[in-house]
Amino acid sequence: MRILITGITGFAGSHLADFLLAERKDVDIYGMVRWRSKTENIEHIRDKIRLYECDIRDAYSVNKVIREVRPERIFHLAAQSFVPTSWRAPAETLTTNVIGELNIFEAVRQNGIDPLIHIAGSSEEYGLVKKDEIPIKETNPLRPLSPYAVSKVGQDLLGYQYFKSYGLKIIRTRGFNHTGPRRGEVFVCSDFAKQVARIEKGKQKPIIKVGNLKAKRDFTDVRDMVRAYWLVLEKGKIGEVYNICSNKAYSIKEVLDILLSLSKRRIKIEEDPQRMRPSDVPILLGDNTKFKKETGWQPEISFEKSIKDLLDYWRQRV
Repeated sequence: MRILITGITGFAGSHLADFLLAERKDVDIYGMVRWRSKTENIEHIRDKIRLYECDIRDAYSVNKVIREVRPERIFHLAAQSFVPTSWRAPAETLTTNVIGELNIFEAVRQNGIDPLIHIAGSSEEYGLVKKDEIPIKETNPLRPLSPYAVSKVGQDLLGYQYFKSYGLKIIRTRGFNHTGPRRGEVFVCSDFAKQVARIEKGKQKPIIKVGNLKAKRDFTDVRDMVRAYWLVLEKGKIGEVYNICSNKAYSIKEVLDILLSLSKRRIKIEEDPQRMRPSDVPILLGDNTKFKKETGWQPEISFEKSIKDLLDYWRQRV
């Protein structure tokens, strides 16, 4: 089975490749990478996968990869995925996420192939959620509160439109927050973990700078998340959308408390105004009933283990 992963060098993409190589013996894995992409996340499997240099914003290069690989399954994970960056670069975010996906769909159509396609959406699509709408179901209104969230709504609805208009075998997921080893340092759990690791090694004063600690997020370990991505194409229904989440929300302060409990150093907390967003979603707590019922998936890795593994990852790197 030929599997194409866009964003294979990233956080979820590299873990998905790991999962497939460990669990499936019948797969050939292909990945799209930009010329300037860091490959540290996949160096340990570099000889087991085939990489194609490609910018998803370039329709010609996307078409060329699709034509050569002719994948039977596509996991579209490549994106500008950092919410704060979307405030500074909204046009780039929308172009990368929406036009990049459009290029993939058009390449599939133009080359006459019929793969199963997974589109990785985000819980940020829900945006402003009312108290009586929690936990959030797939039927909840989408009220995006950032350019990133808008771009993900665009991806989501474009996937639905291409399924209805052209019969592409597309299944969409709305993944809530996920964390674990290799998480980019710009994301909150990883940012905190890296700071703790640096403090432990004397490379930073024993002060952690923080933003909004009151926000609550539904966290899933990335290794459980990519297993869900595989199951959604194995057992999910074409054209549907599924929440992937743990059904439990932690405040950002609880994340920090867990990390501090794992370190023997005395660490102070200091608020940093630059880490505050123009608007922030107070709580994102998902309902995964639909996905669990149709696929049998459920999280297996505890949040505490995710955070410990993430801290150990940074302890090895700083």
